[in-house]
Amino acid sequence: MARWEPNTRLRLIDAAVELFAENGYEATTVAQIAAHVGVSKMTFFRHFPDKREVLFAGQEEQVKMLHDAVAAAPASATPFETVAAAVVELAAYFPPERREPSARLHAVVASHEDLRERSAFKHARLAQALEQALIERAVPAATAGLAADLGARALREAFVRWRSPGYATDLTVLARETLDEFHEAVDLLG
Repeated sequence: MARWEPNTRLRLIDAAVELFAENGYEATTVAQIAAHVGVSKMTFFRHFPDKREVLFAGQEEQVKMLHDAVAAAPASATPFETVAAAVVELAAYFPPERREPSARLHAVVASHEDLRERSAFKHARLAQALEQALIERAVPAATAGLAADLGARALREAFVRWRSPGYATDLTVLARETLDEFHEAVDLLG
């Protein structure tokens, strides 16, 4: 095995995405991913419970980040303003150098039904975290649910744009744009 190198978790994610794209998700093994990075299978399993979860790394950190951002919002903020601030904060978690790996990861997820289902679960979990955090701020459940769904949907749309060719914009800028578009769309509902 190679000597220890920093960022093992991120290197495992990148290796998994690369190998899934080259060989297919089902044909790629944990042993191959670990070997590609120069670590043991045991090291892989210290970071991820299985090869599927390597594609959804960071979900619990993202849930916590959204929850904490909602809790930290000013008391005067509307539910949508609160969600928008949390979504923009989460978007800032993804630096520009993760744009291309994110696009490759999305292509792998889109190519496999089980992964698409897991991705939908992740998005639902992020919306649920926003909703719960708003309810903890005494926002009525219906309002909290709607604001959370809009925020999660705006975040998902920002990611779609960010991963697309021709969008070299920072993810936080795209998140703000999609949030503004969604806010305008709600206003049009009258």
